[in-house]
Amino acid sequence: MDLYNNQKSTSKIKRDASVNDRIPDGLFLACPYCGVQMYNKQLGAFRVCDHCGYGFRLQARERVELLTDSFEEMDSEIEMMNPDFPGYADKLARAKSQTELGESVLTGVAKIEGEKVALGIMDSYFMIGSLGSMTGEKITRLFEYATENFLPVVLFTASGGARMQEGINSLMQMAKVSAVVAAHQEAGLLYLVVLTDPTTGGVTASFAMQGDITLAEPHALIGFAGARVIESTIHEKLPKDFQRAETLMTNGFVDQIVPRSELNQVIAKIVKLHHVTEV
Repeated sequence: MDLYNNQKSTSKIKRDASVNDRIPDGLFLACPYCGVQMYNKQLGAFRVCDHCGYGFRLQARERVELLTDSFEEMDSEIEMMNPDFPGYADKLARAKSQTELGESVLTGVAKIEGEKVALGIMDSYFMIGSLGSMTGEKITRLFEYATENFLPVVLFTASGGARMQEGINSLMQMAKVSAVVAAHQEAGLLYLVVLTDPTTGGVTASFAMQGDITLAEPHALIGFAGARVIESTIHEKLPKDFQRAETLMTNGFVDQIVPRSELNQVIAKIVKLHHVTEV
């Protein structure tokens, strides 16, 4: 009798395992912010946790679909050529395949609720949205085009920081982009930043914090150094929301936190209020 029960138990385990093999990956997700588990389709088109409002990370082209009435891409041919850091070429190839982008930022001219803007969207799926020399070049060209054509710039930031494989060339992009941001602002044109999860490192230390108006998505991680690095340096435990959008707004670094579903209306309203015509 015991042998029979053991055989039944083993058979049941095998059947359960075969069922589990047929369950697709990613069917259930845990919110990175509040930890609540949910069925993937519960997120909806905007991919937002219905418990805390955290927005799951989007690819740049997904955000274009959700945000714009129309979009015309610029400088799609720009990409790093002949990288010589070991393994770098393979990482770039994987990132390009995954995102259908040549670099970690998608740029172009868009209409958002009828308002024409120069739009840049950094993609966290492209090597964590890292700031490489070609990323900086694309953002620089976007600002130059916007300045020449009297357009506001709307830039969605998402980055793990400077791209280590490119060394000093990556770090120089901070100064390079900051210079064209200044020229754009001197022309009296609007620069609107939307901080998304995560915005860290050299991007935070430069153009992500240079906007005329700074918006953020709920609970977005925003900071320079990582929390663990800071804790090990100051030997103190940091508050739970130390580098979250809500804390930054409380301390004056963010003007408004906007749910993802409302971003297009809010951006369009701000752009309309700051409309500048060519003199």
